[in-house]
Amino acid sequence: MYLIEKENVMKIAEELAKNYELFGPVVDKGTGQVFFDRVNDSSEISLSAEIPAIPPKHVVFPQIERIMKYKYDRSAKKAEIEAILDNRSKAVFGIRPCDLTGLIVLDRFFLGQEFVDEIYREHRKRMFIVSQNCIAPFKQCFCVCTDSGPFADEGYDLNLTLLGDYYLVEAGSDKGKELVQRLGLKSADPSYAEMKKKANDKSVSLFESIATDNKAWISRVMNRITTGFIKEDVWEYIGKQCFECGACTFVCPTCSCFNVEDHNRFDGTTDRLRTWDSCSFEGYTKMAGDHNPRHPVEDRRNKRFFCKLSYSQSKKYLRPGCVGCGRCQWVCPGDIGLPNVVTYIRREITE
Repeated sequence: MYLIEKENVMKIAEELAKNYELFGPVVDKGTGQVFFDRVNDSSEISLSAEIPAIPPKHVVFPQIERIMKYKYDRSAKKAEIEAILDNRSKAVFGIRPCDLTGLIVLDRFFLGQEFVDEIYREHRKRMFIVSQNCIAPFKQCFCVCTDSGPFADEGYDLNLTLLGDYYLVEAGSDKGKELVQRLGLKSADPSYAEMKKKANDKSVSLFESIATDNKAWISRVMNRITTGFIKEDVWEYIGKQCFECGACTFVCPTCSCFNVEDHNRFDGTTDRLRTWDSCSFEGYTKMAGDHNPRHPVEDRRNKRFFCKLSYSQSKKYLRPGCVGCGRCQWVCPGDIGLPNVVTYIRREITE
């Protein structure tokens, strides 16, 4: 463990910017909204900002990405194919524990199965992660219910904890240790470990008074969703509330569904694009011949929450698919973000 003065913490970002494209939480001056964007100068980053509107997953899993281009020569009856891999080095600075957990889930989806996604791996292997612990929750948070915060314990190269006038810096990888050595940070006294533990306990205790928007105690609901013992009228009600807009999936740190499309250019070249997709969309499960096994919207809502909260998914990815960031509740015009759905199901269990 190491220490750096609060006013000097951006020296870490400045050092990273020498070798990486730098991304961090930025407050839009016009709207006050927070976005996790690429920055040209570390002074643009705000570590005190709230959770970004869109999770930082776009750094490794872009919303629209060109993954291949090809051109067919009719006379030669041959196609020229070129794979496109992003080999840029990127550093994310100030990522919150919930979003860091989201990246860990994406790693297990894209890299932890039989098939390894080469496109995602190229993004991920050149990435440097500096996370920051939440010394107090925001009003929409429920990460304590999903074991993804308020403090991070894995997945980072460096982790920051604000303790008074200093940041406690923890190195979680060889890259992190090398950066600490280059910066010449001083070692922290062992007493700071106890200070960090007290800060974590205090942050957890504040959830009852500060994080008042969402409460999603999910354990009993996970059992019901896994076994299917939920009345059909619950899903029908949830389905009637759904606008099928896909906003919940686009702001979710763990959603990994994508579509692949070919776009023709005037010069005869074809670009193959990978784009985010959503299980909320009617066409998501449509098959050739126009058959759709999940045409009713309530079936699609059922599948989404099964993906987030079932024991089978938790076993596959070693944790629930929800990280407790509260974004789905923020953006849902039908008021059926995950916390409210958990409330509906818990109410049905107790009736």
